[in-house]
Amino acid sequence: EGQLLVDEVIDYLKATKAQKQSTQRLLVNDLNLPAVKRALTQMRSNQDFIPLSISALARSRADWLYGMNMSRAYTLLGQKAGYQGVLSVGRVQTPILGLVVRRDEEIENFIPRDYFSLHALIPYQNGNDSFDIRAKWKPSDAIKPWQDEEGRVLNRKLVENVAKRIEGQPATVKDSEQKQTKQAPPLPYSLSSLQIDAARRFQMSAQDVLNVCQSLYEKHKLITYPRSDNRYLPKEHFTQAKVVTSAIANNDVQLASAVDKADLLLKSKAWNDGKVDAHHAIIPTPKKMSSHALSGHEAKIYQLIARQYLMQFYPAAVYAESKLEFDIAGGIFVAKGRVLVSAGWKNLLPAGKATQVEEDEADPVPALSQGEVLICREGEIKDHKTEPPRHFTESTLLQAMTGIARFVADKNLKKILRDTDGLGTEATRAGILDTLFKRQLLLRQGRNILSSEAGRGLIHALPSESTYPDMTAHWEHQLQAMAEKQQPYAPFMQSLQSQIDTLIQQIKDSPVPESLRHLPAVKKQVYKKRGVSKPKCRTNVSNKI
Repeated sequence: EGQLLVDEVIDYLKATKAQKQSTQRLLVNDLNLPAVKRALTQMRSNQDFIPLSISALARSRADWLYGMNMSRAYTLLGQKAGYQGVLSVGRVQTPILGLVVRRDEEIENFIPRDYFSLHALIPYQNGNDSFDIRAKWKPSDAIKPWQDEEGRVLNRKLVENVAKRIEGQPATVKDSEQKQTKQAPPLPYSLSSLQIDAARRFQMSAQDVLNVCQSLYEKHKLITYPRSDNRYLPKEHFTQAKVVTSAIANNDVQLASAVDKADLLLKSKAWNDGKVDAHHAIIPTPKKMSSHALSGHEAKIYQLIARQYLMQFYPAAVYAESKLEFDIAGGIFVAKGRVLVSAGWKNLLPAGKATQVEEDEADPVPALSQGEVLICREGEIKDHKTEPPRHFTESTLLQAMTGIARFVADKNLKKILRDTDGLGTEATRAGILDTLFKRQLLLRQGRNILSSEAGRGLIHALPSESTYPDMTAHWEHQLQAMAEKQQPYAPFMQSLQSQIDTLIQQIKDSPVPESLRHLPAVKKQVYKKRGVSKPKCRTNVSNKI
């Protein structure tokens, strides 16, 4: 899109063919003087980027044609049914709305089911140390008729029967594994990953995070370009580690000790030229603030970005993992354990986060030899109920948008959506969500994001293909091919126009969908002028002012 904007300006200025061929493009990743100077020595011919312009032009025209026509058509249908709000439709916003509607309805229609788990309790003593090894039953294929699609056993009598069979029986170690595993530090942030973290930790909306990032970038010049979809860094940035970390220590006193303990000779997998194109990950700049003049949210977001950068100079977290597989009365029982040996980069996480363990990590699992035999004392049965999925929050909805491929069944479309990083772009996701809220198609209820009656009515009125991400995947596949000179512009647009003509004709020929009838009245938005306080009335002034 940035390429298209500049090329349109060049066309408007009536540049000659020779001028266009001699035009060079400057790729600036951040606004600090050294970065701009480096970029000036690495300029590229603008002709190299023309395919990007063609792809962006096709995307913007396609989005406009589809969104304008479909939004007008369904808004008019809503008006016929007495609804006075805007029923907007878009290639990206509508699948997002469909995602929330389907999740809400899945929760409402959810019927809980009982299921049961079984652990073999196997006493173990090593000197003065004694405890029970808790090994979970791994049902065989013969149990499948009594399991749900997630492998949970639904028949309690069957579980009780297995528990009786293993009581007091030999537990033979069939397999024993002890190993150390390393967990590398997470990569620096892209905008989406930053928005997800900020929503989870500070309950900030995607738009709020983007606004704060723009301020940190433009006003304070403390971070690099924020609308990046990349989580890697060019290798040349590694040489700036000392000045960047020094700036972090100056700008955030809470991270000063973390800077002191950082090993600036460590190089994480984040530095990778092959993974960096127009933009790199969001990181702090070498700029030092003369005074701590950041707002509360600015300070929080800067600290998140700075901490994620510092993690690249800390060693991997090390775990000791153990696994024992027992044969008890012909059944397989598995015990797993995982202990944090060295926190490494996890020392930078907020208090308590580094030592958090998963549920099955708390049980001790000793190092036993294959063939060793213990005795199972008893089987422990626990009753459970299946739970509905949770409502979307700002964080989980952003995660769903970036990982939308998992909501698609078609393997080819899955790959396209993974390669294009999901629904929307880093720069547009916040605005798309904001639009859905403003048009009252989505609602906030505490931290949860819910679909409104109007949102549900619209999704049920639309053709199914408009409410799933599949269409976006088909578009993105063709648009990417355009950017790579593998597909022409005209056939894509002709096909799209034909598709829209068909959709609009179907709408004209059909009655108002039942789902759009009897929608609630639209709540008018209350707009407040910034910086204007409500005047105070004196006691002798009429309340009718």
